[in-house]
Amino acid sequence: MEHFQNPRNVGTIDDADGVAEVGNAKCGDIMKMYLKIDDDETITDVKFSTFGCSSAIASSSMATELIKGRKVSEALQLTNTAVVEALEGLPPVKVHCSVLAEQAVKRAVSDYYIKRGLTPPPEAYTPDLPDDHDHDHDTD
Repeated sequence: MEHFQNPRNVGTIDDADGVAEVGNAKCGDIMKMYLKIDDDETITDVKFSTFGCSSAIASSSMATELIKGRKVSEALQLTNTAVVEALEGLPPVKVHCSVLAEQAVKRAVSDYYIKRGLTPPPEAYTPDLPDDHDHDHDTD
């Protein structure tokens, strides 16, 4: 609840080095992630904007906290399980929110590589969340 009621790193970065938007039209959760990365490939700033339920907002907030100040290679190791654990759990029907947070981070890193003319590493790949994933927005 803390990361929903007081989310960290909300906003945008106008000159972001990596940007990604992920979401699922069927459930309505949409996350946009912005990364600022220095010459040493350290994430110096990260912001997000999320349209969705409290679990989506909390997952976005926690994901930003877990990667801020870390190397890009470390951010690519972020998993939805790590987000859920850092939040001290999510209801099973809300786990998809943590998956979206992982996707947002990895796709923003992928965008960073592409903007630099580089091929993103394999660990930056994340499949889309299926449209029929199990979720319920009425339980928040």
